[in-house]
Amino acid sequence: MKKFLVVVDMQKDFVDGALGSAEAEAIVPAVVEKIKSFDGGIFVTFDTHFENYMQTAEGKKLPVPHCIKGTDGWQLDKNAAAALAGRAYTAVEKLTFGSVELPKLIEEAAGGEDFAIELIGLCTDICVVSNALILKASFPEAPIAVVADCCAGVTPQAHAAALSTMKSCQIDII
Repeated sequence: MKKFLVVVDMQKDFVDGALGSAEAEAIVPAVVEKIKSFDGGIFVTFDTHFENYMQTAEGKKLPVPHCIKGTDGWQLDKNAAAALAGRAYTAVEKLTFGSVELPKLIEEAAGGEDFAIELIGLCTDICVVSNALILKASFPEAPIAVVADCCAGVTPQAHAAALSTMKSCQIDII
């Protein structure tokens, strides 16, 4: 069985930038270890916005410019980037919380073989849960798991609520 790791939005703006938090910074060592020790294919999502962010639907509800393509905040956290250095991975730019392209890319990479998916990253209650649910809907029979200590939410309460929601949707929490 093939294994895939989805590293969700481990970008500077979510770790220690515009929307960073102590909880996000705290998961970085676990994320780095998971990336380094993972034996399988890796996909890395990038929350991607542009200069018109404040005029978008998201920008009107979350008026904090972040992950503007080409800025330092859009880049991967330096520790996550170092862990990925020298490893083959597929970068996936996404313009919203979840990527509808990601299931197609995983299906291609699986090449008709059975596979399992693990997700890590930020933020548990926004982009991790969105991508996990898209993947579960796309691959209802595939084992899909979220590594809880490699994720952080906007708040610890939101993190716990998202993990509970995913567990209710038959996504394994490890």
